[in-house]
Amino acid sequence: MKTIDELLSEGVAGRRVFVRADLNVPLDGTTITDDGRIRAVLPTVKALAEAGARVVVASHLGRPKGAPDPAFSLAPAAARLGELLGADVAFATDTVGESAASAVAGLADGQVAVLENLRFNAGETSKDDAERAAFADRLAALADLYVGDGFGAVHRKHASVYDLPARLPHAAGHLIATEVGVLKKLTEDVRRPYVVALGGAKVSDKLAVIDQLLDRADRILIGGGMAYTFLKAKGHEIGASLLQEDQIPVVREYLERAEKTGVELVLPVDTLVAAEFPDMRTKAPAHPETVAADAIPADRMGLDIGPETRKLYASKLADAATVFWNGPMGVFEHPDYAEGTRAVAQALLDSPGFTVVGGGDSAAAVRTLGFDEQAFGHISTGGGASLEYLEGKTLPGLAALED
Repeated sequence: MKTIDELLSEGVAGRRVFVRADLNVPLDGTTITDDGRIRAVLPTVKALAEAGARVVVASHLGRPKGAPDPAFSLAPAAARLGELLGADVAFATDTVGESAASAVAGLADGQVAVLENLRFNAGETSKDDAERAAFADRLAALADLYVGDGFGAVHRKHASVYDLPARLPHAAGHLIATEVGVLKKLTEDVRRPYVVALGGAKVSDKLAVIDQLLDRADRILIGGGMAYTFLKAKGHEIGASLLQEDQIPVVREYLERAEKTGVELVLPVDTLVAAEFPDMRTKAPAHPETVAADAIPADRMGLDIGPETRKLYASKLADAATVFWNGPMGVFEHPDYAEGTRAVAQALLDSPGFTVVGGGDSAAAVRTLGFDEQAFGHISTGGGASLEYLEGKTLPGLAALED
């Protein structure tokens, strides 16, 4: 895979470089609530601009239906990118139309333009190869070179991620090179003990990665909503907690497999419960109670790991040489159910090993709960992409960057 450093050494001054970034930031109206993904692509954009390239940045945001939708405009992200660069950034109000052509044509050496949301064009996400190819052809007309740096999208077979690199000389940006390097540390020549903490709502989202980790990890800690399916599979009462009943047979199989192979699969020993889901709008006090994880009352639902589980998980992470964490331990967005996720994040900080926060809600939790991002070994920008890489899948966006 060719890197941006190699591309820069060949000279990019005066050349139009298409950077497929991931500017898929959370918005409250037009206000960005977390600019982590914009900051993550800065090294690549800055390096190209300082080398005299005419930089064309493109990304998706949200899930529009293949047509323009103001709620998903990249205009706020373009403005924030300009603030972080300390330079004016042109913004095209379309992807391959007159505005895009004008914005790119108006670039001088070292300047940057951002195209409107790629998913405003149905060709970006189409499952029809010809439709995607036609959109990729139009994008290719805007550039001379391609740099892939949107790690959060590399697991998608989309026009700007998969088809476009085949039409232009291409290289991996700094972010993708970093992300792949980190993931190799989790899959090749791993330092042990290797401990994985998995949370999130649905166990079905994590089954494939658990399947792989049962052959790689030394310990797997389970939290979040998915933990209750594991507890149910062991025959415990989980009350009204989140349950994916159809996944119980697979979960039982994994529990048996872990016991046979000696992988320590650790479940909560206590949990915070309440009669109803908390009010996420007002964040009003929820007054949860703590109960044993195997005795949740029938009219209560589990919403976070309890204090004894926090201590347990911290002890299981204390001697780790390698840690991967993906998924919150509870409804961390509400202050009454944030302590489980906070405890795991703190345990990663206290760990002497190489710590990786696997993107998505875990990365959001680190920022929301006020942790210093620089204190972690690595915070991924792509939760889904990270998981699919660990599952052993071929990621279309990475395959497209291979020579």
